[in-house]
Amino acid sequence: MASNADFVQYIADQCSGAGEIVAKKMFGDYGIYCDGKIFGLICDDHFYLKPTDAVREMLRTIDMRPPYPGAKPYFYIADVDDHGYLTALVKETCKHLPKPKPRKKK
Repeated sequence: MASNADFVQYIADQCSGAGEIVAKKMFGDYGIYCDGKIFGLICDDHFYLKPTDAVREMLRTIDMRPPYPGAKPYFYIADVDDHGYLTALVKETCKHLPKPKPRKKK
């Protein structure tokens, strides 16, 4: 089951205080980016955040789940209605992720 476009936009809006948020369709669902860094996935209308030690301390509840079969576990974020909370989680996650690799020109 793919994610609903309205849900994807809602998550992007909820995270918008962290930077430039873009959701890109991939593998039938979505990758979600902040300022060019992929920080999470939206799969089957669920939001998953890349795990980092710093964010683990900020989570209200720690729920690790694979976003799709065969994937490594991500933080499953059930509380998607708190804009300030999601913004803080995304900002902290992105601080600890590597910069995106430059794309090679063809």
